[in-house]
Amino acid sequence: QVQLVESGGGLVQAGGSLILSCAASRRISTFNPMGWYRQAPGKQRELVAKITRDGTTNYADSVMGRFSISRDNTKDMIYLRMDRLRPDDTAVYYCNAQVLLDTIIAGIHREEYWGQGTQVTVSP
Repeated sequence: QVQLVESGGGLVQAGGSLILSCAASRRISTFNPMGWYRQAPGKQRELVAKITRDGTTNYADSVMGRFSISRDNTKDMIYLRMDRLRPDDTAVYYCNAQVLLDTIIAGIHREEYWGQGTQVTVSP
């Protein structure tokens, strides 16, 4: 079982910055991709950014140019740097990791893991 633990959330004024961190309980080199999702009250969880094992990144249109995702395989961590935060960025942010497995019982299948979430609140 994999545990993902997020940190770095908090309250910030619009225009400010935060850096979220996600620590994994095992080596992340096999996770592909890893990413950040968020869920605002009354809304569905949505992808914010993801990063593949080779460092390829993808971002939601709403955060393009403001957020930056990175991973450090030596520390088994990923990060989300958030700049020029806006009130509509307010949400619980979740770390996600996916891995492709091939087992005798289940064959080839994808598993994913989630952190418990960290609250980000952006005031006007």
